[in-house]
Amino acid sequence: METLTKTKKLTGSKAMTLAIEQEMERDDKIFIMGEDVGTYGGIFGSSTGLKEKFGSDRVMDTPISETAFIGAAIGAAAEGFRPIVELMFVDFHGVVMDQIYNHMAKITYMSGGNVKLPIVLTTAVGGGYSDAAQHSQTLYASFGHLPGLKVVAPTYPFDIKGLMAAAIRDDNPVVFMFHKTLQGLGWMDQIPASFGPVPEEEYTLPLNKAKVVQEGSDITIVGVQMMTVAAVKAAEILDGSAISAEIIDLISVKPIDKETIINSVKKTGRLLIVDEDYMSYGITAEVAAIVASEGFAALKAPICRLANPDVPIPYSRVLEQYVLPNSHKIAEAAKKVIYS
Repeated sequence: METLTKTKKLTGSKAMTLAIEQEMERDDKIFIMGEDVGTYGGIFGSSTGLKEKFGSDRVMDTPISETAFIGAAIGAAAEGFRPIVELMFVDFHGVVMDQIYNHMAKITYMSGGNVKLPIVLTTAVGGGYSDAAQHSQTLYASFGHLPGLKVVAPTYPFDIKGLMAAAIRDDNPVVFMFHKTLQGLGWMDQIPASFGPVPEEEYTLPLNKAKVVQEGSDITIVGVQMMTVAAVKAAEILDGSAISAEIIDLISVKPIDKETIINSVKKTGRLLIVDEDYMSYGITAEVAAIVASEGFAALKAPICRLANPDVPIPYSRVLEQYVLPNSHKIAEAAKKVIYS
């Protein structure tokens, strides 16, 4: 990537929208469709102002029928367009599973590579707002499990913009999972991590790389989106106990960047994986298995996992905060690994 110098401080939603705007200016085959993506601009600010600029032929509000409009996007991609289609909440993937799992993910393979599907499926993830069991999940692993899809879950605005541009240009279907809290919206809890310097110019980032956001020597903590943010706060707590934590932002759910994780574990000798998804069969299990099979000799202590327990996300704010991992839980888990 060439050196970029002109930057401005943007929220996650603004970074995402800027990437889409620049790509739509570059290629007239790109269009957006989904519920409330037009006039409203996306309920999480993912397409604000784009309908005014590009018109309703390229920024299309759809009926509440995920199977219909995601199926339409798949058909359009097969015919040479490059659709961006929004599934408003990741929790809704159940009503459109056939289109995603059996068509979007498999058509290229089943056609022997003759049909390409350059489609970006965007979807909002994450809890913390008392939105209850049907609007608060992340479900990273549900999409990462399936061959045929690339899956990214960026944290910081710089990465959101670069990965969105890369996802749009990719000839394969990409699931782009954005966390509600990291959109930086005024009507939600705004946190410092949802703001950051973003180059004004076009740029792309690889869809298969993790990032070391903080170097350390005693323990590697791997997180995704809000768990990366919580891990950085946990590292500040651990500093008070003279524990140096290296923080890795996974970013790419599928494929997972094994090299970055294993190299870090070789340096620290200890591993803690933190996930806002469910504990069983999730990212924590996958990363643990990778390190256990390919970096076991470097471990000085057993691998530790911290994630949501296998229960529906509670509506009660007290109970929701009880099940969600946070910086204090991460710090305590890290101490157990260090002192075990």
